[in-house]
Amino acid sequence: MEPLMGPEAAAFRPGWQALLLWVSALSCSVSFPAPPSPSLVPRVRTSYNFGRTFLGFDKCNACIGTSICKKFFKEEIRFHNWLVSHLELPLDYLPSYPANYSDDSKTWRPVEILRLVSKHQTEISDRRICASAAASRTCSIERVLRKTGRFQKWLQAKRLTPDLVQGLPSPLLRCPSQRLLDRVVRRYAEVADAGSIFMDHFTDRDKLRLLYTLAVNTHPILLQIFPGAEGWPLPKYLGSCGRLLVSTSTSPLQESYGAPPDQAADLAYQLLGVLESLRSNDLNYFLYFTHVDAAMFGIFNNGHLFIRDASALGVIDKQEGTQTATMAGENKDIFSCLVAGCQTELPACDTIPEKQSLVLVCRQVLPQLLQGKFPSPVQEQIDALLVQCGEGAHPDPEVLGAASQLKDILRLLRTCDPRFAYRYPDCKYNDKF
Repeated sequence: MEPLMGPEAAAFRPGWQALLLWVSALSCSVSFPAPPSPSLVPRVRTSYNFGRTFLGFDKCNACIGTSICKKFFKEEIRFHNWLVSHLELPLDYLPSYPANYSDDSKTWRPVEILRLVSKHQTEISDRRICASAAASRTCSIERVLRKTGRFQKWLQAKRLTPDLVQGLPSPLLRCPSQRLLDRVVRRYAEVADAGSIFMDHFTDRDKLRLLYTLAVNTHPILLQIFPGAEGWPLPKYLGSCGRLLVSTSTSPLQESYGAPPDQAADLAYQLLGVLESLRSNDLNYFLYFTHVDAAMFGIFNNGHLFIRDASALGVIDKQEGTQTATMAGENKDIFSCLVAGCQTELPACDTIPEKQSLVLVCRQVLPQLLQGKFPSPVQEQIDALLVQCGEGAHPDPEVLGAASQLKDILRLLRTCDPRFAYRYPDCKYNDKF
C-alpha cells in the first residue's frame, strides 16, 4: 500500500510537529483558571482541542448527535494506534477508523468509527447550505437550516409524519408509513427519554439533529430502529459525536474473498439468510437494497455476518402500507440536496420486487466470494444458480427458487468447527446450525 502523501498526511506525522502542538496546547490550557484537578488538564484539554473539529462537534447542531462525545473527551474511545499516545489524530479524510472502546479505561473492545459521508462531500454540503441562503463565508450552517420552511414545520410538530420527511433523498423515507416513523422517534437514541411516539421531549436541537441525519445518511437510524439485540443483522449503535458514528466492529466481507471453501460457503449461506430475513420478518417490514457492494457487509470476530453499511436500505411497510410521494415537486429543499443532487429520483414503492436484493447480491457479491472454490460438478451447479439468481428479467418465483436451491447446496458445504464461533459448538448437536 502506498503511503499517504500531501499536506493532510504531513500534518499528522509524528515527531517535532506533534511536540510543538502538544506544547502549544499545554500553554493554552494553563492560561485558563485552575480547575479542581490541574494534573488532568493537559490530557483532557489536549484531546478536546485536537478532536473538536475532527469529530465535527463544532458543526452541531447540524450533526448526528452528541451522545458519545464524553467518551471521546475522556479518552475512553481511542483510535486503534492511540492506546499509547493521545496526541495524534488519524487523517481526517478517511471514511472509517478502527478504534477501541472502554467503560473503565482498563479493558478495551474493538469498535468502528464511521463518517456518514466523506469529508469532501461534507464540505460541499456545508457550502451548499450557505449558498442556499446567499450567506457569506462566515455563514452559520445551523442558523441557515433553522430558518428553512421544513424545519419550522418540524418545530411545530408533535409527531413525525410523512409530510415532514417528504422529498428527503434516503430510500428509508421514500415511502414511509406512520408506523415506521413512530418507530424512528420511539427508538431515537440521541434523546434522553426515548420510548414515546410523540416528540414532546425533543428540544429544537434534537429535532435539527434528527432531521439532519435523515437528510444526510440514515445508517445510524436503521441501526437504532432495527437493533441487532432483537435479531436484526445490523451492528450495535453505540452513539454519535458531531458527524461521526460509533458502532461495534466488523471486518469487510471482501477481506474474505480468499477464504477457504468451507468458510466461503458459510458466509454465502449467511448472506442469503440475511436477505431472507429482510424480505420476511415478524414485524412485516420489507427491507431492500437499492445497490450493493461487498463493503456493505461485514463479519464479526465470531464469524457472524452482518450488514455493515445500511445507508442503501429502503423499507416498505407491508402491514400498514405506505404513503407514496408524488414524483414531481415533492417538497424539494436544501435538505433534499445535502448529499445527492436535487434531481435524484428513487423508484416508486410499488415497483420494488421481492427479488431486488437477491438479484443485486447474486450479481455483484456472491460470484467473487464463491468463484473457483469447489470441485467441478458442485462449482458448475453453483455458478448456474448464481446466473439464475442474478437475472433481473426473471420473475420473482424463479429468482427466489434459485436462491433457495443455492442455499441448500451451501448448507451442505459448511463445516462445524471453532472457526465458526457464532454457531459452535451448537452445530455439533443440532443440524439447524
